[in-house]
Amino acid sequence: MTEPPPVPMPLAALATAEPSHLRELLLGICSSPAWAAAVAASRPWPDRAALLAANARATAGLSPSELNEALAGHARIGTPRPGDAASAREQSGIRGAEPSVLVALAAANSAYEAKFGHVFLICATGRTAAAVLAAVRERLPHDAATEAEAVRAELRKINDLRLDRLLATS
Repeated sequence: MTEPPPVPMPLAALATAEPSHLRELLLGICSSPAWAAAVAASRPWPDRAALLAANARATAGLSPSELNEALAGHARIGTPRPGDAASAREQSGIRGAEPSVLVALAAANSAYEAKFGHVFLICATGRTAAAVLAAVRERLPHDAATEAEAVRAELRKINDLRLDRLLATS
């Protein structure tokens, strides 16, 4: 069962959180332990920009196996994991799409997964199913190295949004 989303907290509270609590919060953002450790090690963050810069550095520094750990925390586009509020929210633009687009998206996902060995990762927030389908089709011809860099860029964007959500005040 997926944990409930973390309660929003100010940057100062995040920066001074107990190490075990911070690790838990960061793993809720990105499932790579290496990413969480790198971001945590960059404390304190004087401002939001510093935290997002730490995300960018940590994401860029992930080894291929660590990147796979990060990808394992993401649901397949078009099929958010039950109980995963972040995934459902981020993929909300997929809901209500034409059935033919959803069928084509599922086929494109399968082709992508067969070629690259992992889910197609894209920052789906604000994107329609048709836009995501176009992106899968655009990236499918990539070689493994080019696609790994595209995945890193999308992971950084997703992490940025999730960090912003964590910092949001209610």
